[in-house]
Amino acid sequence: MVLAQPKILSEADGECVGIERIDGRSPLLLVCEHASNTLPQRFGDLGLSSEALSSHIAWDPGALAVARGISKSLDATLVYQRFSRLIYDCNRPPSSPGAMPETSEIYAIPGNKDLTDEERLARTDALYVPFHDAIRGLIGDRRARGQDSVIVTMHSFTPVYHGRQRPVELGILHDEDSRLADRMLDVAAEAPLYRTERNEPYGPKDGVTHTLILHGLSNGLRNVMIEVRNDLIADDIGQGVMADYLKGLLQQSLDA
Repeated sequence: MVLAQPKILSEADGECVGIERIDGRSPLLLVCEHASNTLPQRFGDLGLSSEALSSHIAWDPGALAVARGISKSLDATLVYQRFSRLIYDCNRPPSSPGAMPETSEIYAIPGNKDLTDEERLARTDALYVPFHDAIRGLIGDRRARGQDSVIVTMHSFTPVYHGRQRPVELGILHDEDSRLADRMLDVAAEAPLYRTERNEPYGPKDGVTHTLILHGLSNGLRNVMIEVRNDLIADDIGQGVMADYLKGLLQQSLDA
């Protein structure tokens, strides 16, 4: 049976995938799944306040700006999702409840409650599939021209979660392949600037390594997920400082 899918994106919404420096010379392939808090027009505000929609539940504040800084400095290709994680979290497989969450931290999300199979499939086909197809295509194109790919996903996290302070400032996350993460942690420890920890404030057990598994582990490519506490990248200055630091950290780790 073919499910009748509601239309997710209008002409005014545009494409769901953003790609910058498509011919970047760096082996880094930067990915930002939670780059935006924009909602497709048909969803209105999902029943949420403007405060909720500007918070970490809707996107990773500052992550895209930092990724863009690294991309520019290293001439690295950047792929990002142009719509909010509340419509579809592209770092979750379609089978995951977190892909289209009914609640996020302290917020109920009325527009995601009791979605039908048709609605879930429509969101998957409109947002998840083209996003990961784009990454897959870039890896294939780079391989065809003899260019290596190193998958780096860029995220940010809230300093306070469920009322608890998070002391970690920078998280270096990995799944079964820790090659790049190990080297980054070693380099970071040589001249500590931020409180940096392995698989914090999340780890594989939290289901956050989906993109790494899908495009890194499955292809035998080095990969890492970077989590930055978002109070450190709340403005242009903080974003620039962090982008410069991570650029150096990644470059030294790749050179090794």
